[in-house]
Order: sequence, then C-alpha cells, then structure tokens
Amino acid sequence: MNFVDKDLLSIQEARILMESARDAGKTMLTFPQEKLDTIVEGLANAAKELAEELAVMSAEETGYGRAKDKLVKDTFVCEFLPKHLRDMKCVGVLNEDPVRKTMDVGVPVGVIAALTPSVSPVSTAIYNVLIAVKSGNPIVIAPHERAVKVTGRLLDCMKEAGLRYGLPEGAIGYLKTVTKAGALELIHHPAAAMVVNTGVPELNREAAQSGKPYIYGGTGNGPVFIERTADLKQAVEDIIISRTFDYGIVSAAEQYVVVDSLIAAEVKAEMLKNGAYFMNGEEEKQLIDLLNLEHGNADTEIMGRPAIELARRAGFTVPENTSVLVSQQKYISDRNPFAKELLCPVLAYYIENDWMHACEKCMSLLVNESHGHTLVIHSRDEEVIRQFALKKPVGRVLVNTPATLGSMGMTTNLFPAMTLGSITAGAGITSDNVSPMNFIYIRKVGYGVRKADEYLENAKTELCSCTQAAAPAGQHGDAKELLKQILEALSKEL
Repeated sequence: MNFVDKDLLSIQEARILMESARDAGKTMLTFPQEKLDTIVEGLANAAKELAEELAVMSAEETGYGRAKDKLVKDTFVCEFLPKHLRDMKCVGVLNEDPVRKTMDVGVPVGVIAALTPSVSPVSTAIYNVLIAVKSGNPIVIAPHERAVKVTGRLLDCMKEAGLRYGLPEGAIGYLKTVTKAGALELIHHPAAAMVVNTGVPELNREAAQSGKPYIYGGTGNGPVFIERTADLKQAVEDIIISRTFDYGIVSAAEQYVVVDSLIAAEVKAEMLKNGAYFMNGEEEKQLIDLLNLEHGNADTEIMGRPAIELARRAGFTVPENTSVLVSQQKYISDRNPFAKELLCPVLAYYIENDWMHACEKCMSLLVNESHGHTLVIHSRDEEVIRQFALKKPVGRVLVNTPATLGSMGMTTNLFPAMTLGSITAGAGITSDNVSPMNFIYIRKVGYGVRKADEYLENAKTELCSCTQAAAPAGQHGDAKELLKQILEALSKEL
C-alpha cells in the first residue's frame, strides 16, 4: 500500500507553480497594455461560456448559496468588470506632465498569491485572474478545499484561453492538491510579490505575517441604519434583497438593522410584508443552538441556507413565505451570540431614539465584529448621511442601496470587485474595492529643470544673508565656519 503525504505533495506543487509564474512574469513585463487588454477580453469570454455550469457546480460542491444568484455574480465579473477595465491604464506611461517634466509609469508588482473562498469561489477566481492579468501580473490561486473541483474547472478553461491569446505558460496557476501547508508555501515563497486573501479568515494571521504586501477582504456582515427620512418601503426591500441574495453567504450583506424609534413600527410592518419572521425567545435559543453560536463562530455547515431550512433544522415552524429570521436585540457584547458573523439570512434588529444614538450603535457594531468592512444608511437627510460618512470607522459607506450588490459595484459606481478591503481587521494594506491599480507600483520619473550649481549658489547667497543677520557682533568667523559645513553637507546630498 502506497502512502501519499498530501502536505508534501501540495508544498512541492506550490513551489513549481510559483517558479513557473515567476518566469511567466518576466515575459509579461514586455507586454504593452493593449496586448494585456486583448488577453483579458479572451479570458472573460472563456469564463462566461461556462458561467451557468459553474454556478450550479459551485452550489452543489460547496453546499452554500443559490445557483441562480451565483450566476448573477459570475456573469457580473465576466461582463461588467471587463467593460470597466477597458479604459484603465495600468502599465506603461500613466501620466505625463510636459510642463513640470514629470512622468508616472505603472509597473506590475510580480506574482500574486491568491486565496479564494468557498462562498464565492468562481466569481472571486475570475475577478482575481482578470485584474492580475490586466495589470501585467501572473497569479497562482489556492482554492478553498470545499471548492477545488469547480475552481479547477474554471481555471483550466481560463489557462487554455490565455495560451490561445499569447499569455505565457505559468501565468495562471492553481493548487490541485489543496492543503493548508500548500497554501502557506504559496504565501511564503520568495517569488510571491503580494498576497490576496478573499474570505479565508483561518489563514489571515499567517498571511499577515508573511512579510509580503497583504490585501485582506475582511469580515463583513455590517450594520444598516434606517433613518426617519428614508424611503421605508425601498429601504426594507433593499435589505431583504441583499440579505437573502445567495442565502446570505456574501460577507458584505447587512447583518444588523438599526432603526429610528420614530419609524420602528412602520419598518417592522414593511419587513413582515417582505417575509421577515421575528422570532420569540424560545425560537432564538433553538436557532443559537443550531448555529452553535455559544461556542464561537457560526457552524459552517449551516451557512448559505434558506431561512425556512434554518427554522426547520432548529425545530420551529415559520410561514412558507419567510425570507429572513429576525432577532430583536438591545445590547451589544462579545457574549451576544448574534454579534458573530452569520453568513445566512438572519438579522439582528435594534431600535434607537435618534440618529445620534444610532450612530453610536453602528460604531459599536463595526468595532465589535465587522472590522470596518461596510456600513449602509438609508436616508434623505444629506447632513446625517455626511456625518455617517465622516465619522464611521469603516472601509465603505453605502447610501440607499443593498449592501451585497452596492458594495461590489452592481448598484453603485464603486469599482466592480469581489475583494473588499477593511480598515480595522489588523491586516491588509487597503480598504479599497480592490482593482488592478492595487497590483502595480508607480515609478516616478523626473527630468532635471534646475542646474545644481545654480541651486547651490542661490542656497549659498540665502544662507550668507541669513547667517549675517542672525550672528551677534564679533561672531562672524563662527558663522562662516557654520556656513561652510552646511554647504559641504548640501553638496554631498546633491
């Protein structure tokens, strides 16, 4: 009987992939933006042809979410993202100022090591590949072990398409033998220039300590505030659409609803019309037991499941039209089970007396669990909106839009992205909707516009006049010596 050490196999595979990617990167450095753009279009079209198959396959393999919603995400990154990328200039001369005689040159950072999640494996992988190639970088992906088959099916197709369009061998790679050891080898390999982690929190610490520039998608499920001037009907519809999309598996979705007390009754009525079910105390306890919330993070086996299934498995009955389960709360603490990230259609519901108290509640919720990912406000009062935008410790503020769709750029003009940075996660270099511009560095070019000797002479004249004016009578000899030392030091620097 032959014994195969999967960890060793995965590590060796990772090394080969990274070395191959490094070689591919040298070739890609010679590609102009136009050639990269042609390749990106070809890659997107190849992925689009498989979008429906991959959406079904993803839901079946991972057990998370709803195939039709995954198709929406997959199509979004295959169609909308490439349109957004077409006019972007990432490599070569980005800006040139003939008057000031300066120039900015975009340069690829190198091999991208990417960790993709189980919750949106296809859309995230497509997006990662497209923005990496757009910016002239090779990429190696460590799929989530729960989504190995569907990610492999996608990336094999994109690799073949890339070769047809002139992308060098090794520019797109992925681990076929997926283990934590292999993923860590990708992260720590000398060829890795940057690490991108989208929704794989269990590898957050190791990636943050890799010594490489690190982009982390962060923990989502943030608060939404419904202010008294909001369009209540639209606000509730947006929240329900967002929280039920892909059965709540998208980390940017709303988790906490904070409502102005003046409109609380109307909001609750609207939520009931839209399929919200407010649980009683006993039902809440049953759901907490199902989600295993008393012992840490939610049970991964019940993530991305419909509300009716959650209720049934918890042991209570809800109406057939139930879309989300709601728990009305008063306080926030680490011991509150509903303060954990819940990647399923469950909402915590808070009532506050006014927008200022709601503002404090949202800040507490952001600091407690969602780590500065996303905040939503529904309001027609521009001053209140501005106060939320100015004061909240959060990477993005969305206004009058569903969090799930707005955060990734479907219903807003934010950059279309599947990796959304956070500001307080303790890791990561950006809070952006991550774009190809995060995968380059800017080389600054400056032409000489002043002669060194002229500059030194002007500096000498100015220093002489300043020193003579400042020196007390009888001390000009010391001042001259000081001037000499200053000029010598200045000459060395120049």
